[in-house]
Amino acid sequence: MTSPAQKTTSDTIRQDPLIEKVLKRSPSDVASSFTDEQLHAIKMSLGPNTWGGHFVDKRGTFKFPFIKWRFYYVFLLGKNKRAYTRREKNLSMLMMFASVSGFIIISMLFGLLMLYLLKSALGIDLFPDTSLGIWDSVKSYFD
Repeated sequence: MTSPAQKTTSDTIRQDPLIEKVLKRSPSDVASSFTDEQLHAIKMSLGPNTWGGHFVDKRGTFKFPFIKWRFYYVFLLGKNKRAYTRREKNLSMLMMFASVSGFIIISMLFGLLMLYLLKSALGIDLFPDTSLGIWDSVKSYFD
């Protein structure tokens, strides 16, 4: 005979939404043959429902006039908790390399521009009768 505590545990595992869905999809004779231990194992193997908690979770449906179909949209935004695939890792490294390289190139170009403007402001002429025209346009702002 089963004790009331075992009966309560059995009822709670069978009332779990995930287990209910599994049992409804199974033939009735198979569904009734599962033990509590097997149902707990099924629940553990299917894992927790972690896809729910997003920072932004906007879902909805819409319908265009004169079209019989309805369409749905899902916009999710939140911290990525999944493990990266090899392709995602490679893409992430490539993006990091491109970002750092871009920052270095832009910094170097800005530094060269500042050096050119300083050279021109001091009147140093490395190549006689040659000008990029940058100094003239900067000087026109201050005239």
